[in-house]
Amino acid sequence: MTGTDVRKETEDSGPGGYAAARLRLLTEGARSGPPRRTALSELTDDWLAGLFGAAAGGLPGVSLVAVGGYGRGELSPRSDLDLVLLHDGSDPAAVAALADRIWYPVWDLGLSLDHSVRTPAEARKTAGEDLKVHLGLLDARHLAGDAGLTAGLRTAALADWRNQAPKRLPELQELCAERAARQGELQYLLEPDLKEARGGLRDATALRAVAASWLADAPREGLADARRRLLDVRDALHLATGRATDRLALQEQDQVAAELDLLDADTLLRQVYEAARVIAYASDVTWREVGRVLRSRAVRPRLRAMLGGGKPVTERSPLAEGVVEQDGEVVLARAARPERDPVLPLRAAAAAAQAGLPLSLHAVRRMAATARPLPTPWPAEAREQLVTLLGSGRPTVEVWEALEAEGLITRLLPDWERVRCRPQRNAVHVWTVDRHLIETAVRASELTRRVSRPDLLLVAALLHDIGKGWPGDHSVAGEIIAKDVAARIGFDRADVAVLSLLVRHHLLLIETATRRDLDDPATVRFVAEAVGSQSTLELLHALTEADALATGPAAWSSWRGSLVADLVRRVSAVLAGGAPDEPEPAAPTAEQERLAVEAFRTGGPVLALRAQTEPVTEEPSGDPEPLGVELLIAVPDQPGVLPAVAGVLAVHRLTVRTAELRAVTLPDDVDDEGAILLLNWRVAAEYGSLPQAARLRSDLVRALDGSLDIAGRLAERDAAYPRRRGWTAPPPRVTVAPAASHHATVIEVRTQDAPGLLHRIGMALEKAGVRVRSMHVSTLGANAVDAFYVTTGTGAPLPAEDAGSLAGVLEETLRT
Repeated sequence: MTGTDVRKETEDSGPGGYAAARLRLLTEGARSGPPRRTALSELTDDWLAGLFGAAAGGLPGVSLVAVGGYGRGELSPRSDLDLVLLHDGSDPAAVAALADRIWYPVWDLGLSLDHSVRTPAEARKTAGEDLKVHLGLLDARHLAGDAGLTAGLRTAALADWRNQAPKRLPELQELCAERAARQGELQYLLEPDLKEARGGLRDATALRAVAASWLADAPREGLADARRRLLDVRDALHLATGRATDRLALQEQDQVAAELDLLDADTLLRQVYEAARVIAYASDVTWREVGRVLRSRAVRPRLRAMLGGGKPVTERSPLAEGVVEQDGEVVLARAARPERDPVLPLRAAAAAAQAGLPLSLHAVRRMAATARPLPTPWPAEAREQLVTLLGSGRPTVEVWEALEAEGLITRLLPDWERVRCRPQRNAVHVWTVDRHLIETAVRASELTRRVSRPDLLLVAALLHDIGKGWPGDHSVAGEIIAKDVAARIGFDRADVAVLSLLVRHHLLLIETATRRDLDDPATVRFVAEAVGSQSTLELLHALTEADALATGPAAWSSWRGSLVADLVRRVSAVLAGGAPDEPEPAAPTAEQERLAVEAFRTGGPVLALRAQTEPVTEEPSGDPEPLGVELLIAVPDQPGVLPAVAGVLAVHRLTVRTAELRAVTLPDDVDDEGAILLLNWRVAAEYGSLPQAARLRSDLVRALDGSLDIAGRLAERDAAYPRRRGWTAPPPRVTVAPAASHHATVIEVRTQDAPGLLHRIGMALEKAGVRVRSMHVSTLGANAVDAFYVTTGTGAPLPAEDAGSLAGVLEETLRT
């Protein structure tokens, strides 16, 4: 039956003809999706126009108007008919009689009707008082009667909306937020409400309203298709249930999937989640832009007055190389070249997450369009930036979603495609697989102080369920995938082995603790053999807790936590052996020896600064890749060397990646009455170019003689930049490593990396009157994991009480 045939049957047969034509349209199967919704709207238009024409009898100053979803021509099988009978107020009694002759035939057919009778002035007044009414009028469409009356109302309603946008849009945003809090996020719910949940059809309508205000516009790529997909699912749901429902219940998902010719209910949910994710991301970007525009409008008059009418200058604060903050967003610096800098997407994402700021849509799209793919294996900086991103806590989620919206995540990690938007049909799980992995990383970021390798913990959190996109046991499949991903990211063979083991056994502790007899020695030996080492055990313990916390409230409890902790204690006892002593330092290289001799002869610091290159290999080497530049410093042993060097590097905005300090023995032909300290550091510029070696040496000389006010310089720099909300890192943890060395006391520091961190630690150690015999510093993402071998002034280990007191002082220093 063609559209003309349907209209002819409707005209000939009245309400009965409309009902028959409607039934044939919904059951014929030849049309679905937008064509069917359009045909149903046109069919209903013709029927209502016929009712109006027969009942109005030439009554002037009256029109019938479709609003809301019907006004947009989007009638689903069980949609309400949203109608306004508009009149000029000249004959209210006749209009009331006309309304009865239109509404009753609609009700007689069992159709849901949302109706009102108003003059244009009444309609505008009601819209001004009721936001939902105003939203409906934005989609007003003429059906019958006085077209001029309808056009006048539509024009006035749009003008009112644009004039009142600074007031109404915040109201609309608040309405959307309240609805999201009640209904949840469509992209994660097993029984979602297609209309009301965040990322659903209501949000899509809100985006249309924002665009109509001319104040801001939503990202349009994929938005229309996402909206169409949700409407198609709602159509199928209405047909499958025979009810006007928007909730996609579990028992109806197979039938809805069959109605849409989809493979199964999981395929259906995945399509719904993908559509919801597009709408939710577009909403985030749009509301952010609305806020920016409204703030700009509020500030502009004051700025113009201050600047004498000149154009205000947009502030841009540097965050990282090629990345700046502008208007509360992270954007690319003017000199950034994504086509030449494959690490830029990860660097920008890490900077945004650390600062607690969103990535601008333009920046993400530019990087997605122009950035070159990373080599295999990744350079060390890329790996570090990924770890920093994963360790940034809750802000990681929003930044990750921005990257994923433009396809950057699957470009970086191709295996991610199989878990993206994948539902988990388990009442314990509250997230899709991909969001669960990110949530686990968020939870793991809170536990990084418990492990010596936070980078491995965070990457294991990201990958532990990666096998759920493959058939079979997801832990077995995940082990293979994790091994490949870890090698591609650039971890060495030992770290790849640890990561694949963590993924393979990520359920081992929780399942053993809750299902096995822990008093049976065989149980504990089995776990110890599977884990293999104390360091892996601590990683697995933290991963187990992060995984459970990210699953849902039913997956973790104090009882489960105590069982796992008891198992870990027993396994640790089995794995315990002789603790390693302080490693013997390697013999100095020829260059190190030359610098040491020169420092002895000149009595001052001598340094060498050189860039390091990363070899491009198909397989990761067994040695850690160098990162940034190597800085060698030789200086006669004297008080304050560590804080002086660390402070000078902080003043020059050099980030310390690794650092070692040790005393060296000079050649026999050098008459040495004192000691020479050798510092071997790997540093990277936060942004911009590296300082010249001569400038560094000059400032180091001044720092050692006390003429350079390092603390003052750092305080001035910090004061120049406003504090960003960012993410609140876990508190620092400072411990004394028991029996770690026979020659010194080992103080272990695990904390958030920050400019001047080593300077603060060095100053605290100097103030405590201890000597640093050697140190081993590493920065893993945004986490600093440092070990300081300290002695008394006579070179002996600290008494136990003094060591504990020093650890407490250091921890308190880092907390403030």
